[in-house]
Formats: sequence, C-alpha cells, structure tokens
Amino acid sequence: MYRQLYMGSSTGDLVTRVQSAHRFDHDALFRYAADNVSGFPTNPSQFTVSQVFIHSSSRRRPEFGHGQSNPTFLIQVGSGSALKRYVLRKKPPGKLLESAHAVDREFQVLRALGEHTQVPVPKVFCLCNDPTVIGTAFYIMEFMEGRIFIDPKLPNVAPERRSAIYRATAKALASLHSADVDAIGLEKYGRRANYCKRQIDRWFKQYLASTSEGKPERNPKMFELVDWLRKSIPAEDSTGATSGLVHGDFRIDNLVFHPSEDRVIGIIDWELSTLGNQMCDVAYSCMHYIVNVQLDQEHVSEGLETAGLPEGILSMPEFLLEYCSASGKPWPAANWKFYVAFSMFRAASIYTGVYNRWLMVLAGKFCRAIHVVLVMQGNASAGERARNTGAQAIELVEAALGYIAREDALPENPPSGKRDASPSYDSLVDGSGRFVPNRKVLELRQKLIKFMETQIYPMESEFSKLAQSDMRWTVHPEEERLKELAKREGLWNLFVPVDSAARAKRELAAVDNKHDQLFGEGLTNLEYGYLCEIMGRSVWAPQVFNCGAPDTGNMEVILRYGNREQISEWLIPLLEGKIRSGFAMTEPQVASSDATNIECSIRRQGDSYVINGTKWWTSGAMDPRCRVLILMGKTDFNAPKHKQQSMILVDMRTPGIQVKRPLTVFGFDDAPHGHAEISFENVIVPAKNILLGEGRGFEIAQGRLGPGRLHHCMRLIGAAERGMELMVQRALSRKTFGKFIAQHGSFVSDLAKLRVELEGTRLLVLEAADHLDKFGNKKARGILAMAKVAAPNMALKVLDTAMQVHGAAGVSSDTVLAHLWATARTLRIADGPDEVHLGTIGKLELQRASKL
Repeated sequence: MYRQLYMGSSTGDLVTRVQSAHRFDHDALFRYAADNVSGFPTNPSQFTVSQVFIHSSSRRRPEFGHGQSNPTFLIQVGSGSALKRYVLRKKPPGKLLESAHAVDREFQVLRALGEHTQVPVPKVFCLCNDPTVIGTAFYIMEFMEGRIFIDPKLPNVAPERRSAIYRATAKALASLHSADVDAIGLEKYGRRANYCKRQIDRWFKQYLASTSEGKPERNPKMFELVDWLRKSIPAEDSTGATSGLVHGDFRIDNLVFHPSEDRVIGIIDWELSTLGNQMCDVAYSCMHYIVNVQLDQEHVSEGLETAGLPEGILSMPEFLLEYCSASGKPWPAANWKFYVAFSMFRAASIYTGVYNRWLMVLAGKFCRAIHVVLVMQGNASAGERARNTGAQAIELVEAALGYIAREDALPENPPSGKRDASPSYDSLVDGSGRFVPNRKVLELRQKLIKFMETQIYPMESEFSKLAQSDMRWTVHPEEERLKELAKREGLWNLFVPVDSAARAKRELAAVDNKHDQLFGEGLTNLEYGYLCEIMGRSVWAPQVFNCGAPDTGNMEVILRYGNREQISEWLIPLLEGKIRSGFAMTEPQVASSDATNIECSIRRQGDSYVINGTKWWTSGAMDPRCRVLILMGKTDFNAPKHKQQSMILVDMRTPGIQVKRPLTVFGFDDAPHGHAEISFENVIVPAKNILLGEGRGFEIAQGRLGPGRLHHCMRLIGAAERGMELMVQRALSRKTFGKFIAQHGSFVSDLAKLRVELEGTRLLVLEAADHLDKFGNKKARGILAMAKVAAPNMALKVLDTAMQVHGAAGVSSDTVLAHLWATARTLRIADGPDEVHLGTIGKLELQRASKL
C-alpha cells in the first residue's frame, strides 16, 4: 500500500501525481465509489487521486512477481475538514499473464480476514471487475493512518521500542497463520499440499526462461541449489501439516503500525497470498537476519546476525520463539535450513528475471510499458537498481548454499530464560511453558495485583457493609473514585478484544476518533485471561475496571453486531463507565436452558417494536446506573425454531417496564448490582434498536457467550486462588489437637490435590482462550464447554475446603469465601447448566470417533 523512508512517517505522505501509464477516468471512479462505498461523500468540494510511489532507496522488491505490482492510489474526498481517505488497488494496464495481478484474490482474502478474524488488515469496501469503469479491475479499501518501517534495523527508534515492534511483528504473523481458512470461506484459495515442490518447479522454470540463449548466463550453482532443495523438501510439505494461509511477502515493511503505539494495525500487499506451507512465510520474514539486500547497492551484504544486532532488536531465535509461542507451532529447527534456502532461491529466480528484463529494455526488445515501470516516477536510478539484481541473484545462490553448509543455522531448542514467566505459579519459571504471558501482559498483571492489594482488598469490608445496609441499592462513592484511578493506571476496559475493537473503531471513524482510548489495550482473549483471573479474586473488583458481567458481554455484543448509531448511543457510555446494563433472557415460566422455549414477544408495529413478557435473573438491572437492557425475545413464532428469536436494545426508562423484585443467590442479593425480575407490558422500542436484524438472536448469543463464558471461567481461577491463599494462611495460624492445621497429613494431601486440579483447570481455560482467538466461537465450542464445566466445579471444591478450614467463619460474611462460593455455584447454571455443556462435549467426542 504505502512505503516510508524512515520511522514515524505517516502512511499518507508518500504520494505523487498519477503517472501517464496509469491514468484513468477519475469521474467514472467517483461515480462508482459514490454508488458502492458506504458513507462515501456524494457531493464533495474536493476529490483527488494520487499515486503511491516507491522510493529508489527502499529495500522493496524490484517489481516482485511478473514485472510490475498492482498500482496503488490514494483517494481524498470531502469538504473542508471533513475529508475522507481511501485506497484503491487496480490491475496494471496492458496484456498480463493470466494468473498475475489478481486484485479479486486480494479483495477476497482481505474481506474474509477482516469480517471473520482478528488478523489486522484494512477493511475493503467494494470490488469492481468491470473494465469499462477505469480500464482495469480494482477494489477500494480503507486508508490506514500509521507508520511503516522500511529498514529492519529500525534506526532512530529507541531500543525498548525496537523489541516491542519485533514482538508485534511476530504476533501479527502468528495471527495470520492462525486463521481457519475453512471457517472463513478461503478453503479453495489455493492447494495446501506440496506447496514447496510446486514453488521450486515454478521459479526454476522462470529462471530457465530468463537465462536461455541470448539472455543472462546460467549459474551452475543454481542447479546445485535446486537439486538440494528438491531432495530436501520436508515431509510436512506433502502432508499439509504446516499448511494454511500464506502471505507470500511477509516482512516488517509490509506492516502498518499504529501511529504512536508499537502494535500492528494492518498487514498489506497480499498480491502473492495463497494456501500453502506457512513455514515459507516464517523463513522469509527472517531473511534480514541472514542477508541484507539493498536494491540501490550492487552486492548482497551481511545480515543482522553477522553484522551485529542493533540494541533492542530480537535475535532470530528470540523472534522465532515469539512466533511459535503466539501461534502454537513447534520449534522449526529440523527443517529451518530448507526454508531459508528456499527463500533465497525464490529471490534469486525473481532477481534474475528482473535483470533479464532490464537487458531486454537496453536492447530495445521490451515493450514501452515495462520501460515505464523501470523508470517510474522519473527516477533514472530504477534502471541501475535493475542492473544490480544480476549480481545479487548470483550472490543469493552463494548465500543459500553457504547457509545449508552451516552447522549453527538454528539452535535445536528454543532459547530459555528469554521470556518472563508468570509469577502465579512457579512451575513455569524457566519460561518454557506454552502459555507464558508476554512482557506487556506481565506488566499489566503486576499493576493489577498492586491495585488489588492497595485499593480493592482494603475496601471490601466497606463495600460489603453498604451492600447490607438500608442504602444497599446505592453506589459507594469510593467505587467511582477507584474507577477514575483505574482509568489513569491504564487498567480500564481490558476485556475488549482487539478484533471487536477494530470493528467498532471503523464504524466510528466516519464520525471521529476521540474514543479510541476507550478500547482497552488491544488484548487477545488469551492475554486477557491472565488479567481477568486477578480481578476474579474479589467479587467487587471487575466493575472497578469496567470488566464486570453482564456489561462485558453486552459491550461485546454491540462491539460485534451494533451499527454506528447503536455504538454511539449505548456502547460509548458503557465503555466510559457512565452507565451500566443488563441482559434479559431467562424467563420464570419456561426452562430457559433451552432458549427456544422463550415466550417474550417482540412484535413489529410500524417504526417500533412492542415487547410483552416477563424476565428474571436479569443481572445488573437493579443497579441505579443501569440504562440499557439487551433483551432476547421472539419476533416470529412461526419461523424455524432457531430463527424465531431476536435481540433488541431496550432503554430501562421506557414506559411499561416494571422491576418487580431483586432476587437472591444463596441469600446474597449482590447489591447494588442485583438480579431482577422484570415485567414488560406493551413496551414500545424504536425499530432501529434491533440488533443485526430479526431472527438473528441465536447467532448473536453464540457470539456473545464465547468470550463471556470464558470470562466467568477466568474469574473463577482467581476466586480459587483467593480461596487457596486464605486457606493456607488459616492453616498456618490455627491449631487443632495440639498442632497447626497445616501439620495435619489429611490437610496437606487435600491441599496438594486442589493445587493439581486448579493448575489443570487454569491450563484448560487458557487453552480455550487460545482456541477462541485462533478459531472463533464455533470451532472452539467444545473446549469452551469443557472449561465452563471444569472451572466452577474446581472452584467449588477449593472454596468448600477453604470454608471447612475456616470453620464457622467460613460460612459467615466475615470472610469473602461464602460469597465467592455462592457465585461459583451459580455459574454451574448461568450461561448454560453443566448438562448442556456436557451434552456438547459428548456429542463432539462421538462425532470425532465416528470419523476415525
């Protein structure tokens, strides 16, 4: 999309006027965009089209592929300060190879990733295959304001930020490689098996075509390299074990980073993407460690490994460890030489082709169009750079053979001691565990622990006193103070998933960007798991960080499924913590574990819906700050049973809503939060409040309950840890029958068994979070169900034992144990009873067995 010459530059700066070889009808483009791009200004005072160019000193490939890249253009349209920017990618003009410059494939992969995954990509708006509009096929996508780093050494970047940028790069590649192509409609995007074999044949054929009679001399060592590659293709390539979505040109200068934060917001240039062996992407992304190819230099020079790593930049093993940890892939030492040599071979073949085309231009044998490409932007050095590729191709072959001969290409095992381990359990202090949190998460975790110890725990008794007083349905003033403190500490809205935040930001971008700071820290579900656990140690903590149920689930619904108006009206106040919400699904007259039983009606009446029915266990509805409910009811009682239900946003102040009573959980009414029974009698709600559309209720519920269920499980890990902590302290301080409780053999045995079960459940919950990140709710439903069954049952065992150790104090309100136990017991019913989840697990197990 765009290229910059130095760090910190804006992606929109590097443009020029449209070159003559790529001019097209701008009026036709405007008419098409106005008709096909949502929100495109239809009566602007300004409409300009500029061409994005590649500077001669860039290490960009020399027209990578078949001679020239798909031209890229910046569109600016609007009036005054309300100027919008878009990016256009089009096929080049002239006769092209059939498989080259397939902008429809670029559009396909970007749309699939943007709509169904958290892979950071630009949002695409429309694809035009009609050549009569501007001469060739094209598509339009969003403009991403950010930074692009051309030089992998990251000059002028602080050392600590270099490390963060490299970690973000590895994480972006892992995110891309974790995309489930079958689930997002890319199952036919390419052939998965034998990718390397086909690529070797393809590029060697091109090499031969570029070095036949009258062309550059053939290099005997290229034949030696090809022979070794063909004999060394890993078995995983033919079986498809390492197959998936492949970018084809993944490296740091094909990433757009946030304007100020060291995280990737966009992976660009998908021209070579397909399905294939993902390890080729990994090796290609590491090429700068091994060789340094600068197109304005005649020779290939040493890579960072040999020339010396600038301070702060990860070593290649450290970078690979980041990738493997984030993607769940095994350490690649066994076949690493092959993948690196393959990357150099491919580059050498491409460079030979460029060199041959340059010679043909000199000889007057090539068409004027290609000559224009080589000297694009009027830059005469383009031809000199093309000449350099001849020598560079030869040197790349030499480098590949040299790398093959190395004994120390990559350590057999990943580096140890390079990553911080979680302080929550000592078994992973060597950093070797798969789910060891990264530095960013560890820092947030330590801040949370400190906040809990200094701010939350000391206030628990005060919050509890208010909750048991005549003023219990009011908010303690200290809670609001703690919320403001949490915001200042950067501990606010940590639950917001990075993919959902990206969608909401895109919806709001047309309005303004002033709310970007409300979307948390851009964490994955796995990363949030380490933090949510800490919050779960107190029944009062989650709401202080704006991470409490049901608000998190409701905000997730609006993040994922709300339109721009719904996001502005309801989501932003929720993210700000100005209001709270409730979720109204369960009904007293039916078994609501089967949501098809729901009887509450949502009838369309003109521009409104009329709601009638009764709901109970509407958590949050008793809170004086509760302003909106997400209600699930039936819009069509005659539709197929899973298409009858819809979800709608209901303002709590709407006439006809009556809060009948608060409900108690083992005697706890959880004031001021509460669980309400509510009647809806002819409640009139604007039709615009429907979420996603009629009949989409089950679809939304499944999207909501993936992260929501898991948040409960994460918090239960924390509740169990709090129980273990209080239990041990009690056992070490109280004596029975002449010795401390901790000295009784039965207690020691019980304690050990509980620790084993707690750690096993923690890993199950983290695994479920990892699956949720990689595969989405549907694919992860089995392991989510397992976590949902295991976590509350484990927590109940721990808390029950802790109460037993405390004796009478354990069942009183003098400790937090009874309240934590009551919450854990409730969660064996909330979000689906154990029996429902066990049914899911069992059915999936039988399905798996039937396929063997």
